[in-house]
Amino acid sequence: MNPVEYFEQLPHDPNDPNPWQALFFDKSIPFDDKAKAAFLYDQGSRSRQYVLPLVRPLARLFIILIQVIKIFTPRKLSSPKLLHRILFYAMKYFITPEANYLIFRHFNLGSEILQVIRDNVPGVQVQMNPLKPVRFADVKNNLFLLHDLNLFNFIIRLNKELKEKNITIKPIPRNELKLDAVSTDGFQFQKFRNGWTNVFDLSSAIEIFTPIYQLFLTDNDFWRASNSLQFDETIGIYLATILNTPENLMVVNNKHPMIPMPTLAAGYRLTLHGLSTEIAHGLLVKIKKEQSENLEMQK
Repeated sequence: MNPVEYFEQLPHDPNDPNPWQALFFDKSIPFDDKAKAAFLYDQGSRSRQYVLPLVRPLARLFIILIQVIKIFTPRKLSSPKLLHRILFYAMKYFITPEANYLIFRHFNLGSEILQVIRDNVPGVQVQMNPLKPVRFADVKNNLFLLHDLNLFNFIIRLNKELKEKNITIKPIPRNELKLDAVSTDGFQFQKFRNGWTNVFDLSSAIEIFTPIYQLFLTDNDFWRASNSLQFDETIGIYLATILNTPENLMVVNNKHPMIPMPTLAAGYRLTLHGLSTEIAHGLLVKIKKEQSENLEMQK
């Protein structure tokens, strides 16, 4: 049974309502149904309930220890290729299908959101490097590191062009928004392994991955990756300006990139980052479908 069917068929006991089912049926924020069901199913898993409370403090302790080690060996342990090989095997053999589905979606959504921003700022030609992974093998190509680099490079290139060409980001009428980059029918990923070892939920996996990520990257790369999470606010402002919907910034929790947060909370903030990305993309999908409906009515 897939997560959507699970929540739709779950009996409702008024004396003991399921909180995840309540959130699944709630439509107050735009969120793809399949992705939302996977996210909530993952949140309600036994792994998150029993493993995460044990993993989180240990992971944060390792972050502190590795930070001390990095003071004396700042670059000797840097190996992005080895890091991504470890992530490849860990994701394939130890993470649940729901968590992998959300991770692969995230890279695709992030690329589409940046493309939408570029397409709706007339006059700019920002060089893009879209990441559209569909299989585990794609992880080996420094996927996570490139994801962080893409964000910083996009912001730098976009704003350099805005300054050089004396352009500002402005609201675009809904019927004139360019949303060709937005996928409305989901993504076709390889079938994710669901063996007896695939037990770790998304939050627990992120907490475990964070010190591993730190260990095999330079201190500068890890700091940049951690601080990139707070650019949710920056991207949110760009989108809110283009869509003329400042109220949607309420769902952004990673804020103030000029005041970096401690790296200890990077795992939790990464989960928030994924949630914000899903909501932003959900809003774009909603608008694109409205455009299609309006065109059909005009025919």
